[in-house]
Amino acid sequence: MKVIRLREGKERSLQRHHPWIFESAIAKGGGDAGETVRVEAHDGRFLAWAAFSPASRIRARAWSFDAGQRIDAAFFAERIARAVQARQCLDIASDGLRLVHGESDGLPGLVVDRYGDTLVAQFLATGVERWKPVLVDALLAVTGLSRLYERSDASTRQLEGLPSATGWLRGSGDTELTIHEHDWRLTLDIATGHKTGFYLDQRDNRLKFSRHVRRLGARRVLNCFCYTGGFTVAALAGGADEVCSIDSSAPALARAEAHVNGNGFEPARAEFLDADVNASLRRFIDEGRRFDAIVLDPPKFAPTAAHAERAARAYKDINRLALKLLEPGGLLFTFSCSGGIPFDLFHKIVASAGIDAGADAFVVERLGGAPDHPMTLFFPEGEYLKGLALLRR
Repeated sequence: MKVIRLREGKERSLQRHHPWIFESAIAKGGGDAGETVRVEAHDGRFLAWAAFSPASRIRARAWSFDAGQRIDAAFFAERIARAVQARQCLDIASDGLRLVHGESDGLPGLVVDRYGDTLVAQFLATGVERWKPVLVDALLAVTGLSRLYERSDASTRQLEGLPSATGWLRGSGDTELTIHEHDWRLTLDIATGHKTGFYLDQRDNRLKFSRHVRRLGARRVLNCFCYTGGFTVAALAGGADEVCSIDSSAPALARAEAHVNGNGFEPARAEFLDADVNASLRRFIDEGRRFDAIVLDPPKFAPTAAHAERAARAYKDINRLALKLLEPGGLLFTFSCSGGIPFDLFHKIVASAGIDAGADAFVVERLGGAPDHPMTLFFPEGEYLKGLALLRR
């Protein structure tokens, strides 16, 4: 067994069971890509078993902090079974759900979503890449399914020195799928859709938004960065008379329009704009348009803390514009999915936007990802999606 030894004082995060070991913490030692290594403190004390990644700043990711643990096929089968069983304890009103959420489930770099009878997996680190056949067999055995599609095309693969990989690993068939979420019917393409095909993490927030729209009697709704229209469907289900949805992807807008029609809503109630969100918000202000409810669900502006300052300006700008467009008593659902923007900073950014817009608001609720996308006590980085439900005063 190969060994990596840490510099003195660098063992504290592992002693708190945080799974990441950065390059700068290592004094000596190494291994092949994805190889399991023994991690020791500077004085030789055992700290963890970890998967080594020679190309990444996160040089190793811990599998286990138990010195007696064997990292083998049985270990991964047990971790998969535990993750799937945990989801059975959750109230998930959909046949689309996350079964494995990386580090939060003790499987760093592995993301697995289930869409009906199909699994979609992302192998985003060298450790899970090395154990891919074992993990695939375990996933199919635990779920009883026969189809698994790989979507290992996220940019994080490059940081691990891994090429993109997509396609069927088990089974075959159409990549166009349909899921049911709450009372809605939604479609996706696991080969081309964002992430593994859909934003499952916003499932509960879509329902909350629908209920708020109905409770407030919101007639005019604006959905920015709408993608395939999940929040659009939610607003229409909540009784909105008019929903304007903006995105810069024509294929996403076409699917959003199909979702409106497929769920039985009148097409005249939905407007779709293939346009830049910031430019559209400024134009709406010039035109004097106002809205009773707005959703801001932008892409990741800050993938790491190093991008936080630039991202803060972008978040502030869109929130400032949205608050100017919001009627008094109106609702704003605003989100950040940037790991480099912690919740407290996001709150401060939105507050600063409110000052510039001359608009205060009640914080009705702090929003996060659905419970099948968990954050754990030892891995707070699992809380990547954060949001605020605001009621303008």
